[in-house]
Amino acid sequence: MLNRLHDALRLRTSPTIFFGSALVIIAFVVLTLVFTESMDAFFAEGSTWVIDQLGWFYIMGVTVFLLFLVYLMVSRFGQVRLGADDERPEHTNLSWFSMLFAAGIGTILMFWAVAEPVNHFANPPRQGVEPASLESATEAMGFTLYHFGLHTWTIFTLPALAFGYFMYKRNLPPRVSSMFQPLLGERIHGPVGRAIDILAIVGTLFGVAVSIGLGTMQINSGLARLLGISESALSQILIIAAVSLVASVSVALGLDRGIKRLSNTNILIAIGLLVFILISGPTVMMLKGMVESAGTYLSMLPALAFWNDTLADTGWQSGWTVFYWAWTITWSPFVGIFIARISRGRTIRQFVSGVLALPTLFSVIWFGIFGMGVFDIELNGGGGLVEAVVDEGDIPGAMFVFLENFPFSTVTSAVGVLIVVLFFITSIDSAALVMDTMGSGHEEEAPVHQRVFWVVAIGLIAAILLTATGATGLAALQNVAILIGLPFFVLGYVMIYSLLRALREDAGEVGVLPTRQWRRVLPPEEFQRRTSTGEVDEEVVVAPDYVHGSEPDNAPSIEHPEQPHYVLEYRTNTGSLKRVRDVE
Repeated sequence: MLNRLHDALRLRTSPTIFFGSALVIIAFVVLTLVFTESMDAFFAEGSTWVIDQLGWFYIMGVTVFLLFLVYLMVSRFGQVRLGADDERPEHTNLSWFSMLFAAGIGTILMFWAVAEPVNHFANPPRQGVEPASLESATEAMGFTLYHFGLHTWTIFTLPALAFGYFMYKRNLPPRVSSMFQPLLGERIHGPVGRAIDILAIVGTLFGVAVSIGLGTMQINSGLARLLGISESALSQILIIAAVSLVASVSVALGLDRGIKRLSNTNILIAIGLLVFILISGPTVMMLKGMVESAGTYLSMLPALAFWNDTLADTGWQSGWTVFYWAWTITWSPFVGIFIARISRGRTIRQFVSGVLALPTLFSVIWFGIFGMGVFDIELNGGGGLVEAVVDEGDIPGAMFVFLENFPFSTVTSAVGVLIVVLFFITSIDSAALVMDTMGSGHEEEAPVHQRVFWVVAIGLIAAILLTATGATGLAALQNVAILIGLPFFVLGYVMIYSLLRALREDAGEVGVLPTRQWRRVLPPEEFQRRTSTGEVDEEVVVAPDYVHGSEPDNAPSIEHPEQPHYVLEYRTNTGSLKRVRDVE
């Protein structure tokens, strides 16, 4: 039945994964609208339990992931290339950085650039620090950079590296299940693999929807100040609808014509705003503070990486760090597969160092300049940020209250709204492109209406979370993110084991660095479709398999799997080998 519906709708994807994910989305929308209070209670109580019982697991998990990535970078595996051994990167460093940054945390940098430093300045996270003091300002920068530095990008880098390796070294489908091929073998196409992919798609959709929800609140706040538009549910729905429409056009244009151009444009505008704030503000103080903040971050990092607020138990960490890590990891599959797609041809060492270091460096500059601007206003100027953002709780409007203290505030506020909108669009369209790829299991262009479906789904979930729940917008977003993030942390540890095992199998336990060459794998439904149209290559397989004789010396032996009957039939018809298994 699913296959007939798939064909009737002229889709090109996995019916089980596509319709399974769609069913979960529809169920959430219906249950939220019909049983609003029950759904609110479920997510609120679930997130509270996770915070109380497993907050430490989230904190430890990200640090373990970071240490593993550093190990890979400095080990002999750092020379392994994500692709053929002689392949080189497709994109320039500038375009690569722009795309990974815009798809990563561009939206939340605008949202928290002012809001986070001023919150920690007024309410210091650690006991014994006087609020609104020089010490609280220093610690505020350390905590802010902890939240947007190496640890955040670690959450993206681990799945991105795993995707890149299994997609471009082992030539497996661009799905989360492919990362478990060393454990599951050909069962990545079975019920377990499909369940993993549905979980990844749904979790990614909710994670991106949380980010879009935050961006919508900020856009609404900016437009309220610029045009007098009310900050209401109707306004937020209209904003999501308008931006989703533009994102649909971008996703229809594809990666190079749509997302790449938007990303490059947006990062240039954001840098322009940053330079304006630097020049028109206390320039010397900002530059000195930026450098000093980097030192504060590095000095606090070892302790913060394992800090759980155990003795004081103030509850601060649950509303900040645990929320950040849980939220970020829910959309890490989307960012991961997107980063992998634009990083083909780079070595593991280049990949890890670039994805960790470049965005972290930009975060140091970004938050250093905006953070020092916040402290200058509060300590040396007229103040007002603490009152507006902390006392009145106007977190979405923090950036615009900040810009009112600089020249041409109306213009800069309009530019700020534009930046958030563009980050909003690039996040939606790149997420839609990636989720469609995870559903179909191949990177060839899918029907436009199939890709647009994911844009609509993201916008719909974001609108539901913001406007159709009994909780306030931000609280609803936090509760959903914290609860959904749990299974992704568990998958992260399995991902580490799977990636390390694959590297050891392909590069060999001893010596470097030729790697085992893998045949290209297609999902069964795509293989059969291409066979019927004569598009399939005889080297393509369904059960993951490598080319006999390509393994390096000292590489452990791996069993060649039997291919399904339709692969054997195709090989018989074309005169090639009936079996993948070689006769010893």
